[in-house]
Formats: sequence, C-alpha cells, structure tokens
Amino acid sequence: MSAALQQLDAIAARVAALRNNEGGSVTTLSDEARASTELLGALPPRYGEVLLGLLDRLESSAFFSEESCSFSQKDLLDNLQVWVDKARGQLVS
Repeated sequence: MSAALQQLDAIAARVAALRNNEGGSVTTLSDEARASTELLGALPPRYGEVLLGLLDRLESSAFFSEESCSFSQKDLLDNLQVWVDKARGQLVS
C-alpha cells in the first residue's frame, strides 16, 4: 500500500472515531492530516486547500459548544468524510 493511501486511511479512521464518538481529538486529527505530505502531494492542489479549510473550521468549532459556534462539528466531520471518499477515488483511479 502506498504511503499516500496509508495516510488517507489514518485520516479516515480519525474522522470515523470522532463521528461515532469513539474517542480521539480534533487536534490529533488536524495534526495528522496537516502532516500527511505524501497524501497531499499525490492529490490535485485543490484537495489540500479544501482539507485545510475544513480543518481550520473544525478546530474553531472545538473551542465552542455546538450552540455557540457557527460551524457544526457534525457537519464538518461529514464533509471531511466526503473529502476522504473523493480523495480515495483520486488515488485509486
């Protein structure tokens, strides 16, 4: 398995854990995703831009309760899952 796919699998596992309330932290997800240089290098540049935007909003949402933040953490995690699915499609095609 390529390093890019391994990094994508790690991000997908973190997103799934957060979506399913199985532990993990937004900070860990964000740090790992930002450090996934093999993955980001293997994808078109726009994927990196979208990922960083989602991570920025997710990190911001972690500082507030769901009611006081303009970013829904659930929606952002759902969007990250969509990003993971599309990135996987790019890597395996």
